[in-house]
Amino acid sequence: MRHRPHRSPSRAAVAALVAASLLLAGCSGGDDEPTAEPSSPEPTAAETSEPPEPTYWPLTGLERTTDAPRHPVIVTKVDNTSSSAPQVGLGAADMVVEELVEGGYTRLAAFYYSKVPKAIGPVRSMRASDIGIVPEGATVVTSGAAPITIKRINGAGIPWITEGDAGVYRETSRYAPYNLFAGLADIAKRLKADEEPPPYLPWGTEADLPKGGKATTLTADFGAHSTSWAFQKGGYVNTDSYAAQGDQFPADSVLVLRVKVGDAGYRDPAGYPVPETKFEGKGAAMLFHGGRVIRGTWSKDGLNGAIELSTKDGDLVVPAGHVWVELVPAVNGNVTFAK
Repeated sequence: MRHRPHRSPSRAAVAALVAASLLLAGCSGGDDEPTAEPSSPEPTAAETSEPPEPTYWPLTGLERTTDAPRHPVIVTKVDNTSSSAPQVGLGAADMVVEELVEGGYTRLAAFYYSKVPKAIGPVRSMRASDIGIVPEGATVVTSGAAPITIKRINGAGIPWITEGDAGVYRETSRYAPYNLFAGLADIAKRLKADEEPPPYLPWGTEADLPKGGKATTLTADFGAHSTSWAFQKGGYVNTDSYAAQGDQFPADSVLVLRVKVGDAGYRDPAGYPVPETKFEGKGAAMLFHGGRVIRGTWSKDGLNGAIELSTKDGDLVVPAGHVWVELVPAVNGNVTFAK
């Protein structure tokens, strides 16, 4: 038997076979790999990074948009009698604390951090009360203190600057002891801080406050001296201030804390017993803000503890801004206000 010779398919047949196979592949049910979608471009670092967390000034609670100062908080003791007029530099302070001294008069602890004035004064002496007022890490500018007070201030680890140190000088146009002044701008350049201080008060916003009651004027009475305030144009004006014209402290709030007062253990040169504010424990608080008053309680765990505020409904905050703190004696002191 003769075999037929093998014959290769024609080009036309091959083409038809390929076309048929392609048609069958297109109709198949999904055995093939899916076609990849075009990839999206990777997000840039600028698109993926979150905005930085805001930072705030510790003595005002206001947002800080610059680097922190290299100097520590500087607390300057300022006379607060008629002999101090005109006081200089209060308008640049972040915060002011008014405290009782002998004879029923008061002295100011003016706090500087976000900015420092060229000059501040008249500078007067420290009290043991300052141990509970001055924040940790701060430096005090003072005319000195009684030996017993200096011993306690040093024991508390509070650094201080006084007459004889660079930047502290006598103003020749005034008479002693109300002529000691400090050039804070120059002093600040020579001071270095290890770290930024924590918030001095529990800061918040006006929206966080309870409604409170209406109060457009108030007076804090310390005995021989009283400090009065009036709510005007969104802030509080010290109506009996000794500050120079245009250099008054720009108070957004007035915080009154009723405090216990003890005996510091010595008498001043005039023979008056020197009081000591016990700024620890707890007491009644009154926050004046926006023409209203909110009653609450303050607490402080020891002289170095943080100040906490509360009402019967929970925590109380202080709206960010410049605050004048009145440490009014719970006994022999008084606070009055009116609508």
